[in-house]
Amino acid sequence: MPDSAPRSPSPPDGEAVTYSGARAPDRTRRVACAGLSIAVYEWGEASAPPLLLAHGGLDFARTFDVFAPKLADAGWRVVSWDHRGHGDSAHSPLYSWEADVRDTLAVLESTSQEPLVAVGHSKGSGLLVNLIQALPERFLRFVSIEGLPGNRPRPDVTEHEWVEALGEMSSAWLDERRQMAGRVRRPDTLDGLARRRGRMNPRMDHQWLRYLVSVGARHDPDGWRWKIDPTLRMGGVGPWRPSWSLRWLPQFPVPLLGILGRVEEPMSMGATAENLASHLPPGAHLETLDVGHFAHIEQPDKVAELTLEWLA
Repeated sequence: MPDSAPRSPSPPDGEAVTYSGARAPDRTRRVACAGLSIAVYEWGEASAPPLLLAHGGLDFARTFDVFAPKLADAGWRVVSWDHRGHGDSAHSPLYSWEADVRDTLAVLESTSQEPLVAVGHSKGSGLLVNLIQALPERFLRFVSIEGLPGNRPRPDVTEHEWVEALGEMSSAWLDERRQMAGRVRRPDTLDGLARRRGRMNPRMDHQWLRYLVSVGARHDPDGWRWKIDPTLRMGGVGPWRPSWSLRWLPQFPVPLLGILGRVEEPMSMGATAENLASHLPPGAHLETLDVGHFAHIEQPDKVAELTLEWLA
């Protein structure tokens, strides 16, 4: 589809917000999935081997503006996209994990009909895991950055309790969605929005957060607002246990590299090399770094090096 993504306006007063090593995508395009328009971005030569790159929850593809060019400069066509309700992708009346997986498939189908490699961060890793399990023949290798399930103990629930809870949670979630219809995000200055983002990214420097505002927010007459749909919330409907996700790991169908941060922060998944060791499939490899949840932003050179070595 032709590129019709709305552009991020320049910051006020002629200020150009830059960040060392950050590079805008070489190409943008749109993909339709069940009538919803998804914004897709590409770094690297259009004829290079494709690499699918998925961002995390409440992020957007331009958070890869430093990391993606490193992969592209090594000879890959890096393809990322804004999840529905994020960045420049369209907002949806309702959101679900299954819809995000379908969007991921739509981007895959629009990118290549041949098997390709994939890299995912956090939620993006989970989406790719589901798609790889369903269509292993479409993938060659996979890198998960801070996206493997942890094993934090939680109170268990019986199947009967789960069914009852699901109905209650679904009703509560729909009530909340109705109440939030038409809501807009609170405006702020560019620096104010960067400081607010810092609560989720406490290890990121302020200049990087300012850069994220300049590419991931819009400048309205009353101030800056993130483009992310204000009705979005983390997690789905119903109870979930990390142990449920751990069950797929021993049978994961393609070569797997997991990159984990040792530093706990608000968005961390809680996975450690110790609690994953007994669940890994043959040939899988784990790397742990002294970083937080956003390893590819905190140490882009190291994460790119590990990724490229694994994909070679």
